[in-house]
Amino acid sequence: MADLDGSMMEQTTGPGGAGRPAGRRTGRGFGRVLVTVYGILAFAALGRSSYELVVKFGEAPVAYSLSTLAAVVYVVATFALAIGTPAWRLTAWVTVGIEAVGVVTVGALSLADPEAFGESTVWSGFGQGYGYVPLVLPFVGLWWLWRTSRSPSEERTA
Repeated sequence: MADLDGSMMEQTTGPGGAGRPAGRRTGRGFGRVLVTVYGILAFAALGRSSYELVVKFGEAPVAYSLSTLAAVVYVVATFALAIGTPAWRLTAWVTVGIEAVGVVTVGALSLADPEAFGESTVWSGFGQGYGYVPLVLPFVGLWWLWRTSRSPSEERTA
């Protein structure tokens, strides 16, 4: 069944009840923009972390390991949001949640002690080196996951 914005409703039951639609697919409508931004960030973080692991790992192993973790989180989140099935939706909740905690934690620690990690990471300074996209993106992603978990009739009554 198509929703008002052209996205398709999930045919599975949602977390709250039998026979209730689970919500819209995460990779449709605005989700396509979100997936595109995640994909670009995944590509950038993966390129950066690959270089750092191969060439500079001995200089700052914690920072470069965190950049690699961020890259893996972005790659998995990109696929999870794009696919949007119930299992992938759960994966998206977990990875985007890890991303939110990571960017806030690493961002705060890197501001409190600029030398804490030896070098900057994707999440250092709350993603300053990436235009603060790493800080904003997980919260937009969590909002989108929440929004698409509700059926259109629930949205109209809210």
